[in-house]
Amino acid sequence: MCPRLVQACSLNRNILVPSIRLDKQKRLCGLRVLCGELIVFKTKGVFGKMAVNVAVVGATGAVGEEFLRILEERKFPIKELRLLASKRSAGKKMRFCGADHTVHELTRHSFQGIKIALFSAGASISREYVPYAIESGAVCVDNSSAFRMEDDVPLVVPEVNPQDIAKHHGVIANPNCSTIQMVVALKPIHDAARIKRVVVSTYQAVSGAGLKAVDELQKETSSILSGKGTFQRNLFPHQIAFNVLPQIPQSNAFLPNGYTSEEMKMINETKKIMGDHSIRVTATTVRVPVVRSHSESVNIETERKITAAAVKKLLSTAPGVKLVDDPANQLYPLATDAAGKDEVFVGRIREDESIDNGINMWIVSDNIRKGAALNAIQIAEKLL
Repeated sequence: MCPRLVQACSLNRNILVPSIRLDKQKRLCGLRVLCGELIVFKTKGVFGKMAVNVAVVGATGAVGEEFLRILEERKFPIKELRLLASKRSAGKKMRFCGADHTVHELTRHSFQGIKIALFSAGASISREYVPYAIESGAVCVDNSSAFRMEDDVPLVVPEVNPQDIAKHHGVIANPNCSTIQMVVALKPIHDAARIKRVVVSTYQAVSGAGLKAVDELQKETSSILSGKGTFQRNLFPHQIAFNVLPQIPQSNAFLPNGYTSEEMKMINETKKIMGDHSIRVTATTVRVPVVRSHSESVNIETERKITAAAVKKLLSTAPGVKLVDDPANQLYPLATDAAGKDEVFVGRIREDESIDNGINMWIVSDNIRKGAALNAIQIAEKLL
């Protein structure tokens, strides 16, 4: 059986990955490698600025719909757009650039001719279908948690670690929404004063749990306000309307160490994206009855002293950040103001008086845009 050569074309060079003979199907970097097969990976420098064939997996979901809006807004150079979803959604029409596009059922053969595949259909779908997309020659940007912590899969926020895109072998992972907005704000401070410790509490919108969660919040709120009595919940373990839940995700959240899986995502992903595993991170993630935009209270301790004024100056010119910090006039980041926007909004910056080198801040961003779809498309733009 002739093994095929695995070629990865990176930002700066061609990386030749030796072929591997396997007696049975195994996994490499979380991806299936089949005995005697060559997988061809293409990345930036190969596509140039030419229009490319793009697939959107999970096109009918909240993030999938946002993918389409942002691709159109940013005039992403698309030759063919292929919308993929479950069998249940197949046949649905979706608008893009003034034309109707038909949603097709996702299968292992869906990626022929595709150069960039944007995945946002959940971890199980990504684990099953990303390998098929790669085998067809596509580069995948995956919004799920499936590959984020694999050693050989880059976890990328373009404002923070764009250089890691060059290390990919067919898939680039999009981080957790709450992690993305935090590291965009922390990176300039880390570069200036080196962050030693991060304590973060999040206030996360229900849209982070999908369109069904938004629908449940709206219906439960209406039920309570109309005095209809008991509301039948299908998603959240407790009332979400007029309440806050210190549990994300909605089920099977808690781990043996007492943290939730969402909290551990923030802890581990922050270290990987920042490229510094010595940073100590602790997190408490909370679901709040807000439709869109996550808010975060973040406390950091730095190795070198940095003043609040210096932090404000850094963030005023930081890529992807909008400084909103005029508390005397009640100006600070709000979830309602961030919704539909691309920036990470930062304010309430002040020195922590309980430690020598501490800073407190408030960070808000649209979890569907920068926290998911926009970040993935920014990664895809780096591949052009």
